[in-house]
Amino acid sequence: MYTIKTMNAISPVGLAKLPTTQFEIDNETAAPDGILVRSADLHEMPLPDSLLAIARAGAGTNNIPLDKCTEAGIVVFNTPGANANAVAELVVGALVAGSRNLPAAIRWAEGLKGSATLARDVEKGKKQFVGPELRGKVLGVIGLGAIGSRVANAAVALGMEVLGYDPYISIDAAWSLSRSVQHCVTLSDMLPRCDYLTVHVPYIPATKHTINSQTLSMCKDGVRVLNFARGELVDTAAMLDALNTGKAASYFCDFPAEELLGVPGVYCTPHLGASTPESETNCAVMAASELSDYLRNGNITHSVNLPDVQQPRLGGRRVCLIHKNAPGVISSITGILTSASLNIENMVNKSRKDVAYTMLDVTGPVQPSLKQQLAAIEEAIRVRVL
Repeated sequence: MYTIKTMNAISPVGLAKLPTTQFEIDNETAAPDGILVRSADLHEMPLPDSLLAIARAGAGTNNIPLDKCTEAGIVVFNTPGANANAVAELVVGALVAGSRNLPAAIRWAEGLKGSATLARDVEKGKKQFVGPELRGKVLGVIGLGAIGSRVANAAVALGMEVLGYDPYISIDAAWSLSRSVQHCVTLSDMLPRCDYLTVHVPYIPATKHTINSQTLSMCKDGVRVLNFARGELVDTAAMLDALNTGKAASYFCDFPAEELLGVPGVYCTPHLGASTPESETNCAVMAASELSDYLRNGNITHSVNLPDVQQPRLGGRRVCLIHKNAPGVISSITGILTSASLNIENMVNKSRKDVAYTMLDVTGPVQPSLKQQLAAIEEAIRVRVL
């Protein structure tokens, strides 16, 4: 029986992925085997020795101390793609709203309340909110993952010419992408052609300020920019300068910042990207499924700190080791198993930077001392025998 602690309200549909015959939900326990979390900050929380995995119902993991977890052999999962449809729909809505000046038009129309000449005022005032149609315009999509590819495909369906830039596009994303999306090798190939620009890359040091003064200078005058990925991907000062000079016509951002609020042409939404009931359910289901598969079978899917490793159970016992990525570790593991008269039926080993994960299916009598022998390997971080 595995004990799971939930740090936020998790969808009951997600919790249903943890059958009560194998999992116990106890939010007061000090020694959980796994944690399901959404936005709760775990940086100051002590990590108990019992903790094997943390599953984040969402994509971002800034609320989880990844380095500490890796050192302790705690696998951290996220749920990429579970909220992709929700974010993509919001981006498409922003494309329409930004092009047709809907936010400003709505605010203006609300100011007509009580007017004795309402119909005349409407007809007279609507000209100031004229905006272009999307059909035939050029959209540049930076990042063609689960969200970016959906946005690109939706824009194609709306009749837009779509340019895509992603030097790291996955095979799955490439298969799902419309053949009408034109691939750009560099940003300099894309940016001068774009009427609209949307960014959908993860935030890492290398992607900070992907949209900056240099990239904005390559764009057409009057480009409309959308950022529903992470606030740090856009250099706010450069964006404000572009709006002031007319280089950018508008900036839609899902990450309000003090310097953005109240600025003409800037439209901030309160981090609504994944705020749909469907998205929250999808994230919870995926997080619970990942956690369950790791605790029961040792399989790792969508980890942010360890390599992804999966293989079907073929009978016998499963031995799982998180260890430092160093020479000689595999021979140490197999030597111990051979000395214990165990036959290795299947073995997989993958590494991620300085850490590696080895999973073996063995047959033969497994003695209680095996786990201690494997844990005595100098490079071993965490050992499990399932």
